[in-house]
Amino acid sequence: MSKFSETQLAEVKRLVARYPEGKQKSALLPVLHLAQDSFGGWLSTETMDYVAELLNITPIEVYEVATFYSMYNLKPVGKYLFEVCQTGPCMLLGSDDIVAYIGEKLGIKPGETTADGLFTLKTVECLGACGYAPMMQLGKHYREHLTKEKVDAIIAECTKNAAANN
Repeated sequence: MSKFSETQLAEVKRLVARYPEGKQKSALLPVLHLAQDSFGGWLSTETMDYVAELLNITPIEVYEVATFYSMYNLKPVGKYLFEVCQTGPCMLLGSDDIVAYIGEKLGIKPGETTADGLFTLKTVECLGACGYAPMMQLGKHYREHLTKEKVDAIIAECTKNAAANN
């Protein structure tokens, strides 16, 4: 099982120190982000148990949070994670069609990763950009007003970037 480095443990302590004594559970969200970023982009059961131990809370308290929020990945994901909003405004403007198109183009269903490990397709709840529907999050960036042509361009861009970084 992976463990945080001394620098990362210092960051955990800094995050916990933001909250009153005995309220270390309040640091759970940022500590889970740190764990996900540090351990391959996803949270294994062992990693969540480790976070629970660090925060002196029960593992179920960590599981409840990690399974509730779509920003946490509970299995390995591809280098490019397409998180397509499926909430009302995006659905009204065609997000279901975008999800189906991405799935068709990449040969995967929501929750799956391509065989080459490059792409993962995930449907998520509201990303707070209803005026730009249909949209998705790709890394830290939003891709908005999605069309099939824009999806093709995004897939091509990601494929090109992956090839250039190998």
